[in-house]
Amino acid sequence: MGLITGLFGFLYHLPRIYKWLLKPYYVISFFMSVAFLLTRKCPGMCENLPSQREDGNSCEFDWREVEILMFLSAIIMMKNRRAFTVEQHIGNILLFSKVANIILFFRVDLRLGLIYLALCVVFMITCKSPVYMGPEYITYFSDKTIEEELQRDSRVTWIVEFYANWSPDCQSFAPVFAQLSLKYYSTFLRFGKVDVGRFAEVAEKYKVNPSPLSKQLPSLIVFQGGREVMRRPVVDSKGRAVSWSFTEDNIIREFNLNELYQRSKKLCKGRGESTQEAEPLSKSEEGPDQPQPISEQLEHSESKKDK
Repeated sequence: MGLITGLFGFLYHLPRIYKWLLKPYYVISFFMSVAFLLTRKCPGMCENLPSQREDGNSCEFDWREVEILMFLSAIIMMKNRRAFTVEQHIGNILLFSKVANIILFFRVDLRLGLIYLALCVVFMITCKSPVYMGPEYITYFSDKTIEEELQRDSRVTWIVEFYANWSPDCQSFAPVFAQLSLKYYSTFLRFGKVDVGRFAEVAEKYKVNPSPLSKQLPSLIVFQGGREVMRRPVVDSKGRAVSWSFTEDNIIREFNLNELYQRSKKLCKGRGESTQEAEPLSKSEEGPDQPQPISEQLEHSESKKDK
């Protein structure tokens, strides 16, 4: 049953997978991930590679290479158990495939290993993982605006993501958070983000450790009347984040978004207002002469993402 569910899930997301894989980052990353396979199987090159096979066929994998590839498959399966988006699944496959390629090239020839490692370094410096550019209903805070806006109206519940642009987990979570903002944004239930990689003092104030070792990014915190009422992931006494899956279903359930949304609609009716649901803009459509709808309400908030 799980296999059938996974298959239907894959088919459902297939158009989006194609859209993402056609981006230059993923095209280059794919070819780098299969570089050793192409080298080992390419006529004219494989004949010059050493092999530990008994038949001396250097164009086929030897037993040690098969072991490394099987170990790679096991690692990818374990890592993908905690992945919650298609992009994260693909990212794990490409990342650990490159690691396996480095090991395999160094094992075959030191020079090939150094060349491949240099290519990986250049790729990491020059090619950045694609950033979510779709529609969203999110206010981007700075260190000067976040506290003021959280306390502006005690009836407003804010769900704020503390993120960093360099974090792969934050990049994978971006479309999930954007989708939630589109479904649940209302006058008294709003969504915000703050880049703790850029505003370190905000991270310190709200006790979010931006270190990669802390596993606290992304962090979601619910504020009511400017006061924190809930956060995920929870941080233990040693300052380490308790493992938690940032899936859409988990967030809706843990943060009671349906209840918060209904409460917001009741508050709107009490004021003789309707829940505001203006059409969101994608980031590619934003500009200085076309402000976000949220910015019309929050005059001091940043409405444009720092890229």
